[in-house]
Amino acid sequence: MSQDNVINLLEAGGKDKKLRAKYDALKTKEEFVELAATDGYEFTVADLDAVLKEAGDSWEESGFPPRRLIWW
Repeated sequence: MSQDNVINLLEAGGKDKKLRAKYDALKTKEEFVELAATDGYEFTVADLDAVLKEAGDSWEESGFPPRRLIWW
């Protein structure tokens, strides 16, 4: 269930530029998970890591302004 919430957030961010920008501004996975919870997406850092690993995505930032390539 928690990994489903990660997927739902990544899909939502893929469709919504403002949502994506809000999360891309965060520096740590812990901050990401905390903000996600306030937006109704309950999951842990371990859940986030598992989904990113399975998808072959990386948490690292790239580009300018910095952004993450995790959004679906």
